Amino acid sequence: MTSADPYASARETTEGRVYTVTGGDWDEVLEDAAGDERIVMNLGPQHPSTHGVLRLVLELEGETVTQMRSVIGYLHTGIEKNTEYRTWTQGVTFVTRMDYLAPLSNEAAYCMGVEKLLGIEVPRRAQIGRVLLLELNRISSHLVALATGGMELGALTGMTNGFREREEALHLLEHLTGLRMNHAFIRPGGLAQDFPEDYQEKVSEFIKVMDKRLPDYDKLLTGNPIWQARLKDVGYLPVDACLALGITGPVLRSAGLPWDLRKTEPYLGYEEYDFEVPTTTEADSYGRYLIRLEEIHQSLKIMKQCLRKLEPGPVMVDDAKIAWPAKLTIGSDGMGNSLEHVRKIMGQSMESLIHHFKLVTEGFRVPPGQVYVPIESPRGELGYHMVSDGGTRPMRVHVREPSFVNLQAMPAMSEGALVSDLIAAVASLDPVMGGCDR
Repeated sequence: MTSADPYASARETTEGRVYTVTGGDWDEVLEDAAGDERIVMNLGPQHPSTHGVLRLVLELEGETVTQMRSVIGYLHTGIEKNTEYRTWTQGVTFVTRMDYLAPLSNEAAYCMGVEKLLGIEVPRRAQIGRVLLLELNRISSHLVALATGGMELGALTGMTNGFREREEALHLLEHLTGLRMNHAFIRPGGLAQDFPEDYQEKVSEFIKVMDKRLPDYDKLLTGNPIWQARLKDVGYLPVDACLALGITGPVLRSAGLPWDLRKTEPYLGYEEYDFEVPTTTEADSYGRYLIRLEEIHQSLKIMKQCLRKLEPGPVMVDDAKIAWPAKLTIGSDGMGNSLEHVRKIMGQSMESLIHHFKLVTEGFRVPPGQVYVPIESPRGELGYHMVSDGGTRPMRVHVREPSFVNLQAMPAMSEGALVSDLIAAVASLDPVMGGCDR
């Protein structure tokens, strides 16, 4: 790379040569449109309807979008690269922050990749516990999709109701895992700790509340003629376009293909659960809304089955070289280890204390190899490609993130439509930019 590179000018510093990588050809795009009847407009990255920090460069004729380009990277965190400098267990605290609306999906896929490399199987209680948490997280994520979609289209009661129900989900997640989001509760080998004693009662209460409140969405939105007018035939993306672009999740199922990895390539024992994969053939924003609403019902159905299946047992593999922190006991501050737990570690023997110290600081070794583990996140196929060189840290972690892939569909869904329909189309994709940029 030389200083003549148009995308990366260089300058000399006391620490050596530093390159500044620029965004590319936006100046040319704007010059191309100058002096024409066309208008080039930025929608985002600060616009409230672009889901955080997505920038859409629109070329308009009147209010019709003639060309659209997505600009990403405003929320880039370098999480994939950061995992290479942390132990396998510490990596969980990074990946949980990618898609911050579905942190448990990232934790589960990452840990399943580590476990596949290790050649271990987690205890049954941990597997069922993971399914319970994943479905609860799917509900909270879909509620945000419904709520923000309502907000962007002016249905403010849909927004307040959606976030009201999401609070119920987050309260339950906090009760089960200790945190509302970014939980780091699913760990390589199982779960960080067992659920609290009253988990069945709390989960049952949540299911009861949701069963009571979900019909309100049908009354408020589903049959609402204004809601239908804003969503029907908007953001149209047929099944062949979805397959050509690699689109997965509710967007693909709204085009009529019942592709859900929980059914097509079951993991975590999903083959044992009785649930449906909802589809429609509308292939538009309204179809995606209906699918997410129905998926909430199906997730509640799975959660009920989890409660029946959960039996007493360990939640972490019985391998002292991997299982940290297998017998974690939370301190009175709701954080750190309890004194009783610390005394137990320190009081056993000097060898066990050294082992615990090394396990926490250095981590465990993972045999050399590479794996790809996909799961069905609320937005589609979330896949982890992980490479180990036999050390205590990943050599490479690369994520197939559904928000990133699904955003490719934006031009196909929006060009030729009005700007107002573009807003509905973006909302129906439900992109999370933390996952897209990672």
